[in-house]
Amino acid sequence: MLMSCKNLLKTAAVIILLSVSQLIIAQERVVSGRVTDSKDTSGVPGVTITAKGTKTGTATKNDGTFTLSVGSNVTTLVISSVGYATQEVSIGGKTSIEVSLVATGGNLNEVVVTGYGTARRKDLTGATATVREKDFNKGVYTSPDQLIQGKAAGVLVINNTGQPGGSSTIRIRGSSSIRSGNQPLFVVDGVPLSGGSARPGGSGADYGNDGGNPLAFINPTDIASMEILKDASATAIYGSRGANGVILISTKKGKSGVPTVDVSASVGVSNVLKKLEVLDPGEFRQALKDYSQTSGDYGGNVDAFDAITRSAFTQNYNVAVGGGNENARYRISAGYLNQQGVIENSRLNKLSTNITSSFKFLESKKLGLDINLLVTQSDEKIAPISAFVGFTGNLISQALQWNPTHPLIKPGTDSAWIDPAVGATTINPLATLNYFDDKAKVNTIIATITPSYQITKDLKYQFSYSINRQVGVRRGQLNKIINVTGIEGRGAAFINNQEQTNTQLTNTLNYNKQLSSKFNLNAVAGHEWLTFDTKGNGMNAQDFANVGLDYYDIMQYSTQTSRNIYSFANPTTELQSFFARAIVNYNDRFLVTGTIRADGSTRFGENNKYGYFPSLGVAWNISREDFLANANAVSNLKLRLGWGQTGNQEFPSGASLDRFGLGQQSISQTNYGNPDLKWETTTTANVGVDFSLFKDRLTGSVDYFNKKTTDVLFEQTIAQPAPSGKIWVNLDGEVVNTGVEIMITGNVMRSKDINWNLSTNVSFMDNTVNGLTGFYETGALRGQGFSNVFGQRVIAGQPLNVWYLGKFEGIDKTTGQSIYTGGDPSVNKFYVGSPNPKTLLGISTDFSYKKLTATINMNGAFGHYLFNNTAASVLGIGNLPNRNIAKSLIGVEPKEALSNAPAPSTRNLEKGNYLKMTNATISYRVGNVGKSIKNLNISLTGQNLFVITNYTGFDPEVNTDGANGGIPSFGIEYIPYPSARTIHLGITFSL
Repeated sequence: MLMSCKNLLKTAAVIILLSVSQLIIAQERVVSGRVTDSKDTSGVPGVTITAKGTKTGTATKNDGTFTLSVGSNVTTLVISSVGYATQEVSIGGKTSIEVSLVATGGNLNEVVVTGYGTARRKDLTGATATVREKDFNKGVYTSPDQLIQGKAAGVLVINNTGQPGGSSTIRIRGSSSIRSGNQPLFVVDGVPLSGGSARPGGSGADYGNDGGNPLAFINPTDIASMEILKDASATAIYGSRGANGVILISTKKGKSGVPTVDVSASVGVSNVLKKLEVLDPGEFRQALKDYSQTSGDYGGNVDAFDAITRSAFTQNYNVAVGGGNENARYRISAGYLNQQGVIENSRLNKLSTNITSSFKFLESKKLGLDINLLVTQSDEKIAPISAFVGFTGNLISQALQWNPTHPLIKPGTDSAWIDPAVGATTINPLATLNYFDDKAKVNTIIATITPSYQITKDLKYQFSYSINRQVGVRRGQLNKIINVTGIEGRGAAFINNQEQTNTQLTNTLNYNKQLSSKFNLNAVAGHEWLTFDTKGNGMNAQDFANVGLDYYDIMQYSTQTSRNIYSFANPTTELQSFFARAIVNYNDRFLVTGTIRADGSTRFGENNKYGYFPSLGVAWNISREDFLANANAVSNLKLRLGWGQTGNQEFPSGASLDRFGLGQQSISQTNYGNPDLKWETTTTANVGVDFSLFKDRLTGSVDYFNKKTTDVLFEQTIAQPAPSGKIWVNLDGEVVNTGVEIMITGNVMRSKDINWNLSTNVSFMDNTVNGLTGFYETGALRGQGFSNVFGQRVIAGQPLNVWYLGKFEGIDKTTGQSIYTGGDPSVNKFYVGSPNPKTLLGISTDFSYKKLTATINMNGAFGHYLFNNTAASVLGIGNLPNRNIAKSLIGVEPKEALSNAPAPSTRNLEKGNYLKMTNATISYRVGNVGKSIKNLNISLTGQNLFVITNYTGFDPEVNTDGANGGIPSFGIEYIPYPSARTIHLGITFSL
């Protein structure tokens, strides 16, 4: 009887439990949804989803989706993620929700890359800026620097040319060096780049001279973020290479979870952004009449510039596969870019792949291994546009000057008309296109292997080895048919090769420990060994026969006397470094960062092999003080102070040594050694304030900097009667850059369906050269009437590259000749302005309504002057009667005489102020389509849509090379490859 009672009780208990569980299940429901970034509607992984008032929660997957079971009494979900404003979403009666998160500038716990390690953003004391993928400029770009144009205060990015894959000028807080490099150091996933490229130049004729962009081997689609280090407190860890700032590029990595496939594709069309106004056939004929010219009218009607340009098409395709688990993660990507240039026959094809992987071994997971591999092949067809041409010009000047009444095609044929009647030196631009060939191919590989071991919870050892190998070949020819002086009847061809091999060995110890409830220490110490090798060879020749083969494939046919061969192997540059950095955080109130780096370089003299670069940064989190404890409007307020020294060693390898040049059975000394040669030193002081207000609705920073460069590196010609030659020295004097930077981001509107963010950054800068003895000329001005003319100087008391020109006062009403202050402008010159912008501006805004998002990015520069060398020497009135002229010269008083010769003067010095619509995008998030396609997004993007400026040249964003003796120029436009306006249609989705 007792057993029967027990069995009965057991049965009753089971029934009760089952009933209760069924009741609980009946009371629970499943809520699913997706969490996206309000800026670009992409899914946000790792977002915490919690049922309010309970401990029930989950996290979003890689695509931002989630599923959560909640009780029937739960009416609200709390959505939170680092870097985003927390939201509470009502789920009453709902089983599916869509949540759009707004990024905040108050993300103080965010971990950022700092150089040889990471740190929490709240622990930083230096001046830095982070640009993440969602904030990049939109569109199709060939190199990473274009992604951050206008995105950070104090950072100037200029596209020097419209050529696909063309070079750019990048300045962080102004130019600091007279002779050595001013470009920042780029570091890709911990691998410092040399700043050069294996793409060879042309030789033997006027081939395209633009050196291309050394960053073009990186696929912008593979980049996750870019960290810009601006002051010495942030850059001193890079020592003798950090004077011009440092940009850290982090590529995308695999994430734990099921494998996902991300796909993006876009097609676009480009056209010339701006055509210069020259006379059309009717206006040209009228000009001939106005000037009583009886020749020059050939009866035709043509537009030569239209004939050499086109609507250019771009295709860009990318696919990436990523996934893994806590022990192994991977990402494999591939990209293909086919970009036609707006100049006929020019184009860039690029194939790229990137493999990143991360593994953990042993039961303890203390042993780690990262393996990265980046491989790219760039294949270019280069337009015949050189800045090193004189009166014969290049393709652009040939088209601009072409007589619009003379046919381009010879009547009765389909051939370009080479007609001596228009002038023996007048070259048909279609002939240049048809009879010119120039192509380059560069293969790049960066391989990195990084084993690591977690010695203790707080201490980690890491070793990294990387190799960066580039091989480039370039071939070009100019047919003997064309009427170019020295080429006609002979032809020309070249084959040039170049290779670079750079290696890196880095050992680091990273220590990160919460020492007590109030003290946190983040420290790194390390040793690094870098080597840089460059070598090359080439040949150019003339006197070929047209036998149906490319000249560069039959170099042996050329005459022996016309052949020139060369080969070189630069001395290997070796850099050995020891470095350490410590960041101390006391109670999140006071922060101290100390850095020291010792660099030993083979580039320096025997007596100065090592340089030492210290820095110190302190910060005070004012918002953590009691007197702001109840200030609800202030989320974060931090005062930063920084001081430090960095160096610059960007000058030729072997410059401190005796060097000799070898010619045909000859040896001559080209460089005299200097055992005392040392690095340039840049000392920077920085004061900054970071703030976040109104629950992170308004964030920003204000910085003041003073950057002084001393021991300026310079190559001097040895004065007679000493033996002829050159020697590298450290000049007396200094280059000083000072300025104020302001960055502000505001969340203007935030609601369930609408989000609107507005960001702006502005920089006010000043540049001065002090204490320099004598002056140095640069800024070569070229073209008709500009032989051996320089328009810029480096001299004490003036900004770097100050304009030094004659002052134009107008046209004499009686003679039609130019009037210049003091008379002859080649003798009477004045300092008349700076090419360095005094103000930089960037504006970004994004507005989203439900699934629709609009993004606009603008950038501008103000307070500087550009020299329009194109107008000065290509389109002058003296071109009449056989060549075209600028439309602005006609119909104005006083009338200019045909005999009025061009001169380097302020007549063609123009204000360079501009505000450019860099890109604008409208995108629509379709979402999931069926069971396979996820996160489908369609976008329409315009790049370079318009420019607001009074500058009369092609584009105020220009920098044609006018260097003299290695001293760079700045702010010259001379018949460049024109900029393009592009419209893209893009699609992205995941599988």
